[in-house]
Amino acid sequence: MLTATVFLPLAGALVIALFLSRPKAIRWFAAGVAIVDFILSIVVFAGYERQAGGLQWVERVTGWVPSLKVEYFLGVDGLSATLVLLTGMLGLAAVFSSWSIQERVKEYFAWLLVLQTAVMGVFTALDFVLFFLFWELELVPMYFLIAIWGTGRKEYSAIKFLVFTITGSAFMLVALLVVFFSTGTFNMADLAGLTGQGLDASQLLLPARLVWAFFFIAFAVKLPLWPLHTWLPDAHTDAPTAVSVMLAGVLLKMGGYGLIRINASMFPQVTQDASLLLAVLGIVNILYGAMVVFRQQDMKRLIAYSSISHMGLVALGLSSLRGVGEQVSPVGLTGAALQMFTHGTITGLLFVMVGLVYERTHTRYIPDLGGLASKMPFIATVFVAGALASLGLPSTSGFVAELTTLIGTFPVWGVLTALGAIGIVLTAGYLLWLLQRSLFGPLPERWHHHPLTDATAVEKVAPALLTVAIFAVGLFPAVLTDTLRVGVEAIVQARFT
Repeated sequence: MLTATVFLPLAGALVIALFLSRPKAIRWFAAGVAIVDFILSIVVFAGYERQAGGLQWVERVTGWVPSLKVEYFLGVDGLSATLVLLTGMLGLAAVFSSWSIQERVKEYFAWLLVLQTAVMGVFTALDFVLFFLFWELELVPMYFLIAIWGTGRKEYSAIKFLVFTITGSAFMLVALLVVFFSTGTFNMADLAGLTGQGLDASQLLLPARLVWAFFFIAFAVKLPLWPLHTWLPDAHTDAPTAVSVMLAGVLLKMGGYGLIRINASMFPQVTQDASLLLAVLGIVNILYGAMVVFRQQDMKRLIAYSSISHMGLVALGLSSLRGVGEQVSPVGLTGAALQMFTHGTITGLLFVMVGLVYERTHTRYIPDLGGLASKMPFIATVFVAGALASLGLPSTSGFVAELTTLIGTFPVWGVLTALGAIGIVLTAGYLLWLLQRSLFGPLPERWHHHPLTDATAVEKVAPALLTVAIFAVGLFPAVLTDTLRVGVEAIVQARFT
């Protein structure tokens, strides 16, 4: 099942590259592949037995590269099963958000599907070498998607993304080789304590704090955490809509997933020792990102900086593993994991809506907009719904994730958590400000005779899918939290008690 879920998009990309040529056929074939992969991701998530817990859907070929002790090892727990569902959902949304692509359609949809395989692989791989291969595979399609189909300084942004991520990957490669030569295994499940006793830091050839720091740098670049965040606004601003959806929705989550799966699970003591650093960096992200947003005049750049702010909650939730006294509660880490899912759907939706506005107005410059709701009621309604979810309105998934994170973190870092809550207030301010200036008020003279139209039937698919997900989780959070809690509690009980 996992092999099919991971490699179906890659197989679809090969079919497109080798056999299809008509743009209409390519679009519908890519949509069919994305729909089937989304169904497979639902099966993986829904078929995860919460009562049993642990690793499920396991596929293992121990003799894959026997000379290097490399295995083909896939599996999911409660954490990764949820992220597989997120990737399937956003992959489908990305395909339908790309319907207007006219340039080099064959290559575009092929690279988009390759990207989905890479991200699926990261969330399911349980061998370090396989994990690293999927991690690096993601760079290739992302570079081409931004550099060829982007706007503005697209080549600069693509290279900047590549340089930052490859630099982080170099640190990760050194760290995973140290772990292998110290323990003789690439088995992430054993090292993380999912199936074995976990990594014994005293065995490492280098100090555990240094190895932890190398992994941390790689994942902090991807999350991203300040001051390693500067590639993100440029990449978002110049990337095509669907690539921004995947970038914000799942690529950033690779950083958060790595911090939980590797840093926290394999180095629990170092993670606890670094908890104050994590909390401070999380608060800096939340407040810095929120304050910089107020200076933005480009809608995509505004949402990009808001992503930096929201991902600070992941670091803040991770810092709760310090615990209170002898007790370590899984609530903060559950909130961090839930924030990764909800941020993916919410910010993905916002980027979809910005893309729809841009395709009709050919501008993202906020002062040039205004009063668009009268011309585009569906786009305006869904845009408002996404913004309200992002600012944490009750009944939306954003509220559940933020509240869970803050509840789990407050007993550990009271003052810092209170500062983080200020970021939620700032979020409400800049999002309402964005809506008021771009969608409401009088329609500027320049748009009176401009043929502004609402979303077409195909363009409504991605917004509808993501909006349903946002309100479904907001109204029935147990759909996700019960599965996430199984994965998170296993980590806490195995490594922090």
